[in-house]
Amino acid sequence: MKLESKIGKIPSTDERIYNFLTDFNNFRNLIPPDKVKDWQSDENSCQFTIDPIGRTGVKIVEKTPYSLIKLTNLEESNFNFLFWVQLKPTEDNQTYMKLTMDVNLNPMLEAMAKKPLQEFLDKLIEQLARYPF
Repeated sequence: MKLESKIGKIPSTDERIYNFLTDFNNFRNLIPPDKVKDWQSDENSCQFTIDPIGRTGVKIVEKTPYSLIKLTNLEESNFNFLFWVQLKPTEDNQTYMKLTMDVNLNPMLEAMAKKPLQEFLDKLIEQLARYPF
């Protein structure tokens, strides 16, 4: 199942956003507390719980400075996914951002998880648009 966020316009440069997002310790303030529980992180990885999916973790697998960050699940996660952040600067010192998630779930769990995951992506974009980078 592939999910995409709406495109957000962030009032900051692509470089500042990229530098912030490539350190998972910064993410804690961005995650909606009603969607994610039991957060733990270091610079390159994090672990958390999402209901109804369960415990999972994320690690950075690819970085292209100022334009792309690719993340995937930790080995001990309950499901496999690829998550990427795309950044595109604008002429007025702002940045367009899009989040995409490709999740491999069984059909029953996919039906339950689709709406919460889509809401998670959209809320995350909204929070990033308001975050003072």
